[in-house]
Amino acid sequence: MSLPAALADAPALAVAWQPVAPGVYVFWGAQEDSQPSNLGGIANAGLVVGERCTAVIDPGGSLAMGLQLRQAMATVTAKPVCAVINTHSHPDHVLGNAAFEQAGVRIYGHQKLPAQLAARGTAYVHTAERELGAALAGSRVAPPTDLVTSDRWLDMGGRRLLLQALATAHTTNDLTVWDETSDTLFSGDLLFVGRTPVVDGSVRGWLSALQTLTRQRFARVVPGHGPLLSPWPDGAQPPIRALSQYLQRLQDATRSAIAQGLSLQQAMATVASENVEQWLLFEPYHRRNVAAVFTELEWE
Repeated sequence: MSLPAALADAPALAVAWQPVAPGVYVFWGAQEDSQPSNLGGIANAGLVVGERCTAVIDPGGSLAMGLQLRQAMATVTAKPVCAVINTHSHPDHVLGNAAFEQAGVRIYGHQKLPAQLAARGTAYVHTAERELGAALAGSRVAPPTDLVTSDRWLDMGGRRLLLQALATAHTTNDLTVWDETSDTLFSGDLLFVGRTPVVDGSVRGWLSALQTLTRQRFARVVPGHGPLLSPWPDGAQPPIRALSQYLQRLQDATRSAIAQGLSLQQAMATVASENVEQWLLFEPYHRRNVAAVFTELEWE
C-alpha cells in the first residue's frame, strides 16, 4: 500500500512495531508535541494479533501516521485488521482512524466518544493543520462505528480483548483495553509517564480511576504516553506516585486558591507549579490544567 499522492510531502518515518508480549506490539509515541517530523505520532499505539485478525489501538494523530502504522504491520503479521479501538477522543489518538476506515474496519469507542468528536473534531483538525502542515493532508475525524457502554469483549480468533468504558476521568470518554491472553492492559491517557498529564474531564474522577486501577494486577500496562510499566502495579510505583501526586496537588491547591478568592488568572499563575523538572512539556499544559480544574471545582 502506498501513501496517497496528497501525502507526498509527509516524511516517511522509521515506524516500527515493538513486541512487548507474544502477539502484542507497541509503537512508542514521541515524547513531544505534534510536528511535521513526527506526523502527530506522539501517543503510544497498540497492535494485538489474533488467529483470525488483528486490532489496532489508537492509530496516531494524522492520516499519514495511521497509514505508516498500517504499512509497518506487514513486518509482524499478515492477518487483516478487524478492529480499531480509540481509548479516548484526543486527536493524537484518533486522527489516524481514517487510514483504516476506508478498508471497512470497525472502529470502537466509548459511548460518549461521538459527542466529543462532533463538538471538537473540526477544532482538532484545524489545530493539527497548524501543527503539521502538509503532513496532515487528507486527515479528518472518522467516528466510531461501534460504541462501548460498559464492558465489551472482542474475539479475534483464539484471543479476546476486553473493552471497558469508564466514568469521566482524563476525559469524558476514557476506555481501557485488556488482552486476556498476555494480561496486557492498554490504559490510554489514564497514565502519563514523564509527560505532563492533561486534565480534560474531571480531576476528582481521574484520581478515583487511578485508585481503582492500582488495586488491579496485570503483567504489564501500556500507558498513553511513556514507557512500558511492568509488572503492574508493583513495577510502576514511581510513575504512579508522580501522576497521583501531581493530580492531588493540582486539586488541593486549586481548591485552596478558590477558597482564598483568587481569580482564574491568579490561580493559573500560582497553583501547583512545583516539581516542574520531572515533567516534559510542563509550561504548555499545566496552566490549562489549572483552568480546567478551577472550572470543575469553582461551584462544588
